[in-house]
Amino acid sequence: MENQIIAHLDMDSFYASVEIRDDPSLTGQPVVVGSDPQEGKGRGVISTCSYEARRYGLHSGMPISQAWQLCPHAVYIRPSGKYSIVSARIMEILQYYTQHLEQVSIDEAYLDFSDCGSYDQAEERAFFIKKVLQEHEGLSCSIGIAPARSYAKIASDLQKPNGLTIIRPDNLKKIISSLTVDKIPGIGKKSYALLQSRKLSTFKDLAEADIQLLQEIFGAWAVRVQDIASGNDISGLKDQGPRQSIGRETTFAEDTTDPDLISTTLDDLARSLHAELLRVHARTRTVGIRIRYTGFVTYTRSVSLSHADDNLASIMKAAHSLIEECWEGKPVRLIGIRLSGLVYHDPKQCTLDQFFS
Repeated sequence: MENQIIAHLDMDSFYASVEIRDDPSLTGQPVVVGSDPQEGKGRGVISTCSYEARRYGLHSGMPISQAWQLCPHAVYIRPSGKYSIVSARIMEILQYYTQHLEQVSIDEAYLDFSDCGSYDQAEERAFFIKKVLQEHEGLSCSIGIAPARSYAKIASDLQKPNGLTIIRPDNLKKIISSLTVDKIPGIGKKSYALLQSRKLSTFKDLAEADIQLLQEIFGAWAVRVQDIASGNDISGLKDQGPRQSIGRETTFAEDTTDPDLISTTLDDLARSLHAELLRVHARTRTVGIRIRYTGFVTYTRSVSLSHADDNLASIMKAAHSLIEECWEGKPVRLIGIRLSGLVYHDPKQCTLDQFFS
């Protein structure tokens, strides 16, 4: 797709990073989240592990008994339900910075940055997202930005942890040609070993390979694999249906306690969201606000309306009421409004093409 800019965000060692964040005494130690190792007799696998643990050869999916043999002195932690709570907060943050988000796992998502208009602007947005996640959640992530989802995922894996890699259209083929084929999403160790035995080790090898040979290996997936290896993939985000929420926010140039500035900014945000509601022929059931103070201390509040509504005055009234409820007079860094529980007047109006036209 022309001018398409896709980002792939992957939280770094997510489970282990959450545990280390919540217990700083674990910093610098090999941390393994997974089954109980039972001193080498345990069954099950590693969910994830810290980069310190990876230095001992540990990795996600490894049998926990093998992990114990390689690194018995690691800190072994059973998975917790708190990861889903943290993930939900992360995805909520991301929704403020992209028109379209496709969450593909608890710690991984694709984001459409096409509205940035340029890779420089997309890079700035990615830097800001990384900063917000670090300061608000205390977690790092790696982001890749490229013209298609496959290359964005490849890019996010090139500089881990805490990386930001940009693959622009004009240097895409040059960058990928020398990469090993196991960088292609979906090609695991067994497929990689098979390809190596056929002297197909790099993207360039796959791009130049006879398609019949690739069909013997990949079957119906052969054409797509060769498209990716050749730099010709144009896949974007998958259609996950109409958006269920839309949001807008503003970061003030200087933290402010001016009630008039906060009020007028809130009204501007409400007008922008109201225009978006009208554009996609939707109404909202819930109005929410986000307020961030100096130091990135952030609060959210929401209220359900008596009925699905697209009235600007109703949205403004709800937003102002919520701000009055939670603003403590402290200097405000950012305010935002989110409309959720969207109801569409006409199902025919709910296509992605209309959202992004």
